Amino acid sequence: MQNQSKVLLRKSIKKLIQEISAESKIKQSSDVMQKLLNMPEYQNSNRISIFLSTENEINTIPLLSVMLEQNKQMFVPTYSGNAMKMVKLHDMKDYEKLPVTKWKIKQPDSDDVSRENPLMTAPLDLILMPGVAFTLKGDRLGHGMGYYDKFLSDYFKRYPNNESEHKTHLIGLAFKEQIVEELPTDALDWTLDKIVTTN
Repeated sequence: MQNQSKVLLRKSIKKLIQEISAESKIKQSSDVMQKLLNMPEYQNSNRISIFLSTENEINTIPLLSVMLEQNKQMFVPTYSGNAMKMVKLHDMKDYEKLPVTKWKIKQPDSDDVSRENPLMTAPLDLILMPGVAFTLKGDRLGHGMGYYDKFLSDYFKRYPNNESEHKTHLIGLAFKEQIVEELPTDALDWTLDKIVTTN
């Protein structure tokens, strides 16, 4: 029953997102970027994972550019089959050269072993996450493939969150139309620390 409610909610929120004007998407993306850049969770982070956005998500490419200019170490997702890993992105020239996937987003080659994988090296300070819908208390509804939930499960087995030693912040980026009062969640769904939106 819960899976059915997730499917219906995804459908209705995706329809809402498609109805957002291009101007509003640009304005909301800019507002979210400014809010995030002013947050201590961002300012105190050096190793950051960011998703490369589709047209129906907060535009993260200007954000990526600013973060690289600020000498943050940036990691982006690469997908292979039903698994996702994060790999290092060196600069905007590196980003421009990335191949484009069937989802019309750029993605590093998943077979490229020359790129640093934080699961093999050192923890991340901040993971910026996409989603279809969010609650302001941190619940997240993803696209249904479970990529981030599986990744986070592996990640936190490797690097348990310990406030006294190291904490990885999980922050969702959302259009105001993606914010709902409550979401159907289950044991495999991760709760985020904060949602940055224009509300």
